[in-house]
This record gives sequence, C-alpha cells and structure tokens, in this order.
Amino acid sequence: FKLFDDFAARYPGRFMNVGVAEATMAGVAAGLALEGKKPFIYSIVPFATLRCYEQIRNDVCYHEADVTVVGVGGGYSYGPNGPTHHGREDIAVMRALPNMTIVCPGDPAETEAAVHALARHRGPAYLRLGRAGEPAVHPGPVTLSIGQSLELRAGKDVVLLATGNMLATAVRVGDLLAERGLACRVLSMPTVKPLDVVTVDGALASGAVVATLEEHSLIGGFGSAVAERIAESG
Repeated sequence: FKLFDDFAARYPGRFMNVGVAEATMAGVAAGLALEGKKPFIYSIVPFATLRCYEQIRNDVCYHEADVTVVGVGGGYSYGPNGPTHHGREDIAVMRALPNMTIVCPGDPAETEAAVHALARHRGPAYLRLGRAGEPAVHPGPVTLSIGQSLELRAGKDVVLLATGNMLATAVRVGDLLAERGLACRVLSMPTVKPLDVVTVDGALASGAVVATLEEHSLIGGFGSAVAERIAESG
C-alpha cells in the first residue's frame, strides 16, 4: 500500500521490505539487533504477532534483542476482513513472552509519545496500534513513560482503566456516568506490561468501583493483568 515509500526515499538503506514473510522479517530484525541496530518491524496485528510467534520467542525474546514489533489493527479494527485479520489474542500471547514490553497507546498523541519512548527503550517490545483515524482524546502532546499511566479525569465513585483504542470510549462512559451523578476517574493505561501496579493498587484502595476497558479477548489481556495483580496483592 506504499505506506513507507516516503520514509524509504528519505532514509535510503533504512527500510527493508521482506515480502509476505513475517517469520523472515522477525529473524532478520533479530539479526540486525544483535549487530547493534534498532529495528522496528510492522504488519497487521495477527501477522506481526501470531504468524511469526516462534521467531519472536526464540530469536528476539530469548536473546533480549532490541526489536520493536509494531502491530496495526488491534481488536476489531479490520472488522470487515474477518477473523483472520482480527487482533483479539495478541496481548495475551505477547504478555506470555519473557522480556517483552507491551505498549498500547490510546490516541494519536499517545502513539507519537510511545514511539519516542520505545526508541529510547532497550529490549523486545510490542507496540499495538489501531488502524487509523482514531480520535484525539488528549488536547495536546503528552509525555509517556513506559510503565506509567495517564489521568484524563478525576473522580471518586468509579475508576475506568482503559488501554489502547478504548480510551475514547472510556471518556464517553465517564461523561454518561457524570450525567447520572457519579464522579468518574478516567485513566489511560498505555503500558500493559509492565503494568502500573501503583496506580492499580491505588484505584482498588480508593473504594471506588473499578472497571477495565480493552478491545481484546477476556482471556489473557489487560483485564487479566489487572486481575492477576489483585490476586497477587491479596
């Protein structure tokens, strides 16, 4: 789709199209990383994660190679393309990998900040994006640190923890609850792994109703990460 033509023209030698060969893409990236480069690999979510899962596991994660996997189309972003293109299990399987960091920005401002944060990051990482056209939720640029949340609204009755492209929905839900007299705290949780356990613990300790929002299977995703924290912390 010529998505990277401009980048390839501006930065000769820094773009490589390996064709429809995701396993090769992950292996090449691992080799480049082990030689001191910092590769970003990119495809639709299920192809960037599931089709080359063994290579990400063995070549990237086990060697702690400095590779960032970029998946576009989290959740049902590619809805009309059917289940082959749906990203419903990717957070779960990537969370299971050793040394893997997972970042799911909630809007364009968070995405830009996440790219810069991951450029500074060292080690395997997964950047999960929507498809395109997600609404801007933050009014301007944000500062994003891996492992930390971002507060959009304050409130004491309900706490909404949102990751990825559910952030705009979380804000709308907060508005609806406010109309019913409930003060709703809205938090963006762009990092699923490592989880911001300090914020999760604080939300649970506040006495408010806590809910998680994500576009993913109930099994193994962001909600599971929060539930695991609850179980482990007692």
